[in-house]
Amino acid sequence: MSDSLPHNYQSFTVSLKDHIAHVQLNRPAELNSMNANFWRELPLCIEALDAEGDARVIVLSSTGKHFSAGMDLGVFTNPKSVPMSGDPGRMAENLRRVVMQLQASLSSLEKCRLPVLSAIQGGCIGGALDMVCATDSRYCTEDAYFTIKETELGMTADVGTLQRLPKLMPEGVVRELAYTGRKFTAQEAQALGFVNAVYADQQALIDGVMTVAAQIAKNSPLAVTGCKEMLNYSRDHSVDDSLKYMATWQSGMFRPNDMMKSFAAKAQKSQPEFDAVWKKKGLFES
Repeated sequence: MSDSLPHNYQSFTVSLKDHIAHVQLNRPAELNSMNANFWRELPLCIEALDAEGDARVIVLSSTGKHFSAGMDLGVFTNPKSVPMSGDPGRMAENLRRVVMQLQASLSSLEKCRLPVLSAIQGGCIGGALDMVCATDSRYCTEDAYFTIKETELGMTADVGTLQRLPKLMPEGVVRELAYTGRKFTAQEAQALGFVNAVYADQQALIDGVMTVAAQIAKNSPLAVTGCKEMLNYSRDHSVDDSLKYMATWQSGMFRPNDMMKSFAAKAQKSQPEFDAVWKKKGLFES
């Protein structure tokens, strides 16, 4: 049985088993659209899993026919969030701040020390594509499709797709997808390297992604955290700078404890028991 975590989210259900946190979008009747609660709760959820220490990998999935229909337009039509009248300069500054808050919400997936694997079924539309671009790896069903929907709606995608997708797929293809807003299929996404694997149906998808997550969870959480840190840094820096950062990381973070545990476990044909990377209590908690 999965252990439900003691957090009351309106947009997600969260469970934890065998060091794997399973975060599910849980508004299938609304096509898991990304409403105001979603944007508030996502970083809280991810940061809590990161801080609590029991999870070593996060699986992000969804419920119903579609992964997510993307941004709930109510987020931008709420006058409390985005004033539609008044001084133009102040309106523009407020909108800029709102967009940056939305960006930060999705960036929590990237900044989290834990690997995040996304499991996608059906439509992954607009803001949902922004979201999965911020995860470490993507997996989908045969009927999945993706689209930069914002272009078709008369706006430019603004919370991550245009910044992250060119680092995940050939730039010329990304430009075509952005300019046209057309759908691209699971098969095209796999051929382009955007998704790691395609599964026949949603249950096979979850089973397959959980298998990958279990392999990750068996490894030293400090080693896995180091991998994510280095890969993210290397993506945004030169090889020379990244090698120097790697040497600095290794000089500070490498200890032989986990390696010795791995060697001993292999000799005994058992699974090593690793300590968590961080403590449950925060810096200012008593």
